[in-house]
Amino acid sequence: MCLPPTSSTVTFDPPLTTMPQTVTVTSTNLFGPCTSTSVPAITSGTTSGTFPVPNRSCLTLAGTGTSTSHITWNTGQTSTLTLNFTTQIVAGVYTSVVTGVVSSGLFAGDSVVSNQTGPATDILTCTLGLGTVAGIYTVGAITFA
Repeated sequence: MCLPPTSSTVTFDPPLTTMPQTVTVTSTNLFGPCTSTSVPAITSGTTSGTFPVPNRSCLTLAGTGTSTSHITWNTGQTSTLTLNFTTQIVAGVYTSVVTGVVSSGLFAGDSVVSNQTGPATDILTCTLGLGTVAGIYTVGAITFA
């Protein structure tokens, strides 16, 4: 289990507007502090990646999808996660709920649940055509069972 300040930072280049465009997305996740009864040396982990995404706008940030993520733990061990996610914006808060499984590496076979939230002020302003979204920052927890 990794508790807050476990965080995710996603940036968009160029920043998102209401017009769909291809953007370069850079995602960085910092996990920690983490505890594991099966691997006590685990205290933190990271993921990062950069990839192009076509037809992205601030109007398409809420929804569902799938992804694969590779965590590198502070011990040098790795985990590959196969994930399903749902993102939504409610009452000015961006929420990401992720479920899935560790498909290989450390903790293989474990289920994964992550819940993260962050402010949606820039997103809401952008959907009104009054600004852009350069990035999204969320904080939460992730558990493996």
